[in-house]
Amino acid sequence: MIRDPETLAALRDGVARFVRDRLIPNEALVAETDSVPEPIVAEMRALGLFGLSIPEAYGGLGLTMEEEVTIAFELGRTSPAFRSLLGTNNGIGSQGLVFAGTPEQKAHYLPRLASGELIAAFALTEPGSGSDAASLSTSARRDGGHYVLNGTKRYITNATEAGIFTVMARTDPADKSAHGISALIVERETPGLSLGKLDRKMGHRGAHTCDVIFEDCRVPASALIGAEGTGFATAMKVLDKGRLQIAAVCVAAAERMLADALAYALERRQFGEPIAHFQLVQAMLADSRAEIYAARSMVVDAARRRDDGSDIGTEAACAKLFASEMCGRVADRAVQIHGGAGYVSDYAIERFYRDVRLFRIYEGTSEIQRLVIARNMIREAKR
Repeated sequence: MIRDPETLAALRDGVARFVRDRLIPNEALVAETDSVPEPIVAEMRALGLFGLSIPEAYGGLGLTMEEEVTIAFELGRTSPAFRSLLGTNNGIGSQGLVFAGTPEQKAHYLPRLASGELIAAFALTEPGSGSDAASLSTSARRDGGHYVLNGTKRYITNATEAGIFTVMARTDPADKSAHGISALIVERETPGLSLGKLDRKMGHRGAHTCDVIFEDCRVPASALIGAEGTGFATAMKVLDKGRLQIAAVCVAAAERMLADALAYALERRQFGEPIAHFQLVQAMLADSRAEIYAARSMVVDAARRRDDGSDIGTEAACAKLFASEMCGRVADRAVQIHGGAGYVSDYAIERFYRDVRLFRIYEGTSEIQRLVIARNMIREAKR
């Protein structure tokens, strides 16, 4: 576990160099081929990027939340596809095991997740349940020493790469509330598990999603994470952490877009001078800089609170809401500063404009974050 500021700085600087020298130069290739090149994946493994949040005892770096977002501030400055590939291993794909897995489950899966040998995916969303995740219909019926899964999960990140899935399913058919939901580990090669066709998305080329389908898929009872009925609570705990990670990526993406917009504004000349000298362009640059600073401060504060042991459900929702909405505003301004050039693919901002739109949707929509914040406020006021 990194606690020494110099060690963390060395890791951060190493990741920053990797992003600058290897990832940014390959952004266009990933967008064109819809794939992250295997040599880059191997370099990610060698740098330990698949195990940032996994405890040292299982081969990971065991970073604190503040340390994680420090690294995310670097990783997020390039195409989201790169972070998406390793993000599930550090976030929603592995953290259910870290929080609630048995010693045997942790020993079996976490070292391979930390090394990047194994990719994890998190299967919660369904065709009929997205924001209302507690209404999921995928079932896990107990049959002796096994559970039998039936149902379909939708928009599952890294489904095509995943070797294991953390699946949320209803183990108590009589309980239609969140308390009837459990979490199970399902390995990719389990009979009865199949994948749908790849989703064709607006952006995030190189980051793959598709349906995951369970048809009489039998998994051993030992695949249960925690106790029956605790799966949804585990999922929400995982998502609180994931929201901070996404918020940090939003900050980094906005910083990259602002840097590109400033460079273009200094280079592009109209009326005999750089457009950066025009006050209306300066206003867009200044507003973006101020909002990025605010979002970064929120993310760091929430991360520190989590490391101190505080319940950060409200703070994580605030950070994710503000950072993702901010990122969209910065993207729009950056396109506007680029003018017509921002609408063609010769410049990275055209791709980023499409990519960052997803941040307001996944890991909980902006509308869900607002509900979480308000409901927490009302609950606290009644105490």
